[in-house]
Amino acid sequence: MRQRSLIAITAALAAGALTLTACGSRDDDGGSDSGSGGGGTTVVIGVDAPMTGDLSALGLGIKNSVDLAAKTANKDNYVDGVKFEIQALDDQGQPSVGQQNATKLVANDDVLGVVGPLNSSVGESMQKVFDTAKLVEVSPANTNPALTQGVDWQTKKVRPYKSYFRTATTDAIQGPFAAQYVFNDSKKKKVFVIDDKKTYGAGLAATFTEEFKKLGGQVVGTEHINPDSKDFNAVATKVKNSGADVVYYGGEYPQAGPLSKQIKAAGAKIPLVGGDGIYSADFIKLAGASGTGDLATSVGAPVEELPSAKEFVANYKAGGYKEDYEAYGGYSYDSAWAIIEAVKKVVDANDGKLPDDARAKVVDAMQDVSFDGVTGKVSFDEFGDATNKQLTVYAVENGAWKSVKSGTYTG
Repeated sequence: MRQRSLIAITAALAAGALTLTACGSRDDDGGSDSGSGGGGTTVVIGVDAPMTGDLSALGLGIKNSVDLAAKTANKDNYVDGVKFEIQALDDQGQPSVGQQNATKLVANDDVLGVVGPLNSSVGESMQKVFDTAKLVEVSPANTNPALTQGVDWQTKKVRPYKSYFRTATTDAIQGPFAAQYVFNDSKKKKVFVIDDKKTYGAGLAATFTEEFKKLGGQVVGTEHINPDSKDFNAVATKVKNSGADVVYYGGEYPQAGPLSKQIKAAGAKIPLVGGDGIYSADFIKLAGASGTGDLATSVGAPVEELPSAKEFVANYKAGGYKEDYEAYGGYSYDSAWAIIEAVKKVVDANDGKLPDDARAKVVDAMQDVSFDGVTGKVSFDEFGDATNKQLTVYAVENGAWKSVKSGTYTG
């Protein structure tokens, strides 16, 4: 990413000249109003995320951040002769919808890369569709290890799909990192583990539990909840009666907020800890005042504190986006920029033009992409995983998330 390009578009963004992409449709101006020069070849970057429903806060932050990356590339004429547009589709957080969206994106010949999805379960449903079409996919948020390292990743790592990459750190690191913080820093020794039975939540809870036990902690109870419910009083009573001094929840904020509130109301005045799926301002709204002291881990360092992210934060705000960039904004921008870099590699290697087999060439180029992005150094290992393994613990203080510790998992 060229940081100067972000500065260059501030005025245009502030003037409101750039429009947002409508959910489920192509962005007709594609950033051309920003002075990209017009003409040339159009390359579409697909976006798949939940843009309606409970998880829409995160999904809209993903879409807007990709939109900003495309417009930045156009303004800077980063790939000579190429104009970037985005096609954003709403998966509603549902694997079946995500799979349908993958088919739609594959059918658009102008799509040379896709950013998304948010949910690991949705990612699981899309991988084969994209891989068969040789269409690169870069998720800013999927954290389940099996997506890149195979279902037997704990004993034998095998990459299932060559076209799948991610800028998010996996739960193989995030769960244990949380366990180390809870046991060593927070001095909590008895945990009650709850998950929502979904790919992301169950996987995260499992890696946390394994590490917590290894450290000498005790699991005093486990429970699965129905993610379609908001009444968790029965499990809250079980937590109260278990004697736990902390709760670990594998799942997302729409359930985590009410769960935290109801656990406290049941008389268990103990923190709820979760992963990046609960790291949202909406968790705090749902948990209310009782959420104070709750903890979440999230991928990377706090975007607001990274020197490399200052222009992103400023230009996102100047862009007039109605929604916050949320937990995955920086990673979404970097995922889109990775696609842009891969397209540039392919164009530069083909005398300034896109080859007929551009999709396959972009997949190959992605493996060697490396640049200084919003979230730090962006590159991928042999499995398509991010080489940046940093994580941060956040605590709810005074009605907001505050970073309390950053680092990497030492296993």
